[in-house]
Amino acid sequence: MIALLIRDLRLAVRAGGGFGLGLAFYLILVALVAFGVGPEGALQARIAPGVLWVGALLACLLSLDRIFALDREDGTLELLATAPLPMEGIVLVKALAHWLSTALPLVVAAPLLGLMLSLPGPGYPWLFLSLLIGTPALSVIGTFGAALTVGIKRGGLLLSLIVLPLYVPVLIFGAEVARRGAAGLDLQQPLLVLAGISCGTLALLPFASAAVLRVNLR
Repeated sequence: MIALLIRDLRLAVRAGGGFGLGLAFYLILVALVAFGVGPEGALQARIAPGVLWVGALLACLLSLDRIFALDREDGTLELLATAPLPMEGIVLVKALAHWLSTALPLVVAAPLLGLMLSLPGPGYPWLFLSLLIGTPALSVIGTFGAALTVGIKRGGLLLSLIVLPLYVPVLIFGAEVARRGAAGLDLQQPLLVLAGISCGTLALLPFASAAVLRVNLR
């Protein structure tokens, strides 16, 4: 399992779809919003939690089609299916590799980019915490979408259409945690719901992804 994780991390860096591309996209998106909204600090502070969460979500989309596509092209996926490792474990490793190579750098960079949008001081730790809790769900859901479209050529657009509606609950409660934290409001309820969504996806979707992969590999 560890060897597979290291291999996927190396492939993510070499293929150009890892942390560098996601961070660059995140920076450009936040900068464009800051320039488009203008220098009004109060307006920027009000929209900052939502913009930072939307940017992280879209940046996570960039590399989803690579999760299984490269392994399908060179035959590695078929070999993994016949390996003694359970398919559910392979799916979890793929999701973890995506989170480490794409989502985690976004979590670390988000508070820094919050400076560009005048995010209030109390909101920085809650923005970081909400992304740290919510982005694993994005990677697991994205892995499920990648498993659904692994046998489809040029399935990137279809993958986005499948995954984006499933991302909406994570976005709503993740941005709400950051917004309430920035405003100094009670955020226990959205934080618990966000954690519940992440735990639920981690518990259920690997089995669904493994089942879909078995069907696609027949």
